[in-house]
Amino acid sequence: HTSLTHHGVSSCTPTKLLHNNVPSTRGELKAHASQVLHFHRGLTPDLSMSEAQRQKVAPLPKIIFGTSSLGNLFHAPTHDEKKAVVECVVKEMPTPVFDSAGKYGAGLALEELGKCLEELGVAPDGVLISNKLGWKRVPLTTPEPTFEPGAWVDLQHDAVQAISYDGILECYAQGNELLGKYEAKVVSVHDPDEYLAAARDEAELAARKLNVLDAYRALSELKAQGKVRSIGVGAKDISVIDFISDHFTLDWAMFACSITPYVHGEVARGLLKKLAKQGVDVVNSAVFNAGFLIGGEFFDYRQVTRESDPGLFTWRDKFNALCKEFAVSPAAVCVQFSFLFPEIVSVALNTTKPSRVKSNLDLVDAVIPQAFWEKLKVESLISIEL
Repeated sequence: HTSLTHHGVSSCTPTKLLHNNVPSTRGELKAHASQVLHFHRGLTPDLSMSEAQRQKVAPLPKIIFGTSSLGNLFHAPTHDEKKAVVECVVKEMPTPVFDSAGKYGAGLALEELGKCLEELGVAPDGVLISNKLGWKRVPLTTPEPTFEPGAWVDLQHDAVQAISYDGILECYAQGNELLGKYEAKVVSVHDPDEYLAAARDEAELAARKLNVLDAYRALSELKAQGKVRSIGVGAKDISVIDFISDHFTLDWAMFACSITPYVHGEVARGLLKKLAKQGVDVVNSAVFNAGFLIGGEFFDYRQVTRESDPGLFTWRDKFNALCKEFAVSPAAVCVQFSFLFPEIVSVALNTTKPSRVKSNLDLVDAVIPQAFWEKLKVESLISIEL
């Protein structure tokens, strides 16, 4: 799941969204979308935001905190444990930004976030909440929730996908209801790449593309009405960010698994430059490749071993050796690598422990010697201009 914080079990490798003769290149995608737009009444590309309008969008902080743990991802913390994490974030940041979603625990994360903030006495204008829209809470009528079996623990509700013009507006209204006295001022469509990738054939893909574009029409209207401050998109398959940015004015885009010390291909770097020309801020997430770069057993949510992926481990061994040589932490390097790209303004990090909030903040302020980056390049561990 792409977030302004990333979690999940699927691969971050760009998925093949298009089937058989369905267009797959950027040019073909744009042509296909134009055909879809041509047949849709009232929907035209919205790329007209003025510089004055952009100035009204407050800049994002260098770190955004995810809330999937508030929705009982993989385990169920108590309300007090959740509140302790929220309290630490609130104390450490002047105006904290929390990233949430209706999909997180079928709305539980939004509900818990609102309760925690109210109990802590946080004013509605003292916090910025991002809600990724596209999943709606519904009654639980089966023993377990029907979405993402095994991922969410002790839920009392289910969730269904609702990516369309009306569906997104319903998700937006429900999300604010769950937040109580708070409102989401930063909005996006939740994982449009996964939604498109689920299409079974060309006809369904075309229909789903239209639904995604309709969803962004709804978001654009919410912003035009002053109900939200900014709209964005996040995806693991960044071709979908490219597609949406061709048709709607975005304030931000969130990359996942695409810009890390290990992965930073030409396509991703090219998209960064395109978005910069459009005035779109970029948030980077999954900066540790799902934990592998800092010692984990999973690479982009796929379990790996030295036998299955020797090249990954060879790279990590060299990376760790250089980190030790220069006395820098691998985690700080992964976070600071994001900021080598001027287009990236923020990173999204998640934690379930109050003690990790301050250490996460320290990562975004860490100083990495220039000589370290140069050594990484000499050793062919990174391939960017310094």
